[in-house]
Amino acid sequence: MKVNLRKPKNVRITKAQALCGGHRVPLLILSPDNGAKDAPGVLWIHGGGTVTGMKEMAYMSRAVDLVRDFGAVAVSPGYRLAWLHPFPAALDDCYTALLWMAENCGSLGICPDRLIVGGESAGGGLAAAVCMRARDEKSAEIACQLPLYPMLDNFDTESSGNNHGKVWNTRRNHFGWRMYLRKNAKKNVTPYASPARQTDYSGLPPCYTFVGDGEPFYAETLTYVENLKKAGVEARCDVYHTDIHAFDMLYPELDVSKQAVEAFRENFAEAMKAGFARRNTDRQT
Repeated sequence: MKVNLRKPKNVRITKAQALCGGHRVPLLILSPDNGAKDAPGVLWIHGGGTVTGMKEMAYMSRAVDLVRDFGAVAVSPGYRLAWLHPFPAALDDCYTALLWMAENCGSLGICPDRLIVGGESAGGGLAAAVCMRARDEKSAEIACQLPLYPMLDNFDTESSGNNHGKVWNTRRNHFGWRMYLRKNAKKNVTPYASPARQTDYSGLPPCYTFVGDGEPFYAETLTYVENLKKAGVEARCDVYHTDIHAFDMLYPELDVSKQAVEAFRENFAEAMKAGFARRNTDRQT
């Protein structure tokens, strides 16, 4: 396993803060060395089961690919973790970071029509929740969502209920949800807390994701994509044969990781060419 939190080469790193009530959310900004103009703006949310992780995990994430290969500007929020701050603290922080991005597109070099929300694992689940909240509050137009192997469902699924995969498993998943939702961990909570509880997927942004077929979040990822499709939202999921959660980040030398990274880039390139091929009829009217 390679955990590399060194600053990536050929990427400019700056910092900022966004105000969430009386709390300041630290933001890590990754941008092209030669500057950005009318660039895609990516809110990239780190994983860690809501209980661990840090904004610097963006250095080893797919966000760096988007900055280097496509000239994107990525913003990674240091959201409050569930050890001390259960739901809705993390969502509030990430949503605040999205609004900050939308308000500062000019100074960041971001095109307002190319806002993207993505992340891995718990960050993928938060990305989905941020998209739902932005739709409901009509606060920001999101062109595309990239929730990779997302943590979406606080109830056990076919793949998360008895899983002994590497990195993340049933025991750790139960603990993460218990910390994030406390006494509501196994209750029918709001979709902002557990996006799998959503009943209306219409008007959400187009989606691309990938997941391993042996990891806990396999079933809920496929269900999320299928529900988006049923609502008329363009959505796609690539599936890889592995039981390693976050395999692309933690084991980048594996062939399956290299395949996933290449497919991620290809799908993003296609979305760029299509102008992020948005959106469904309900969102346009």
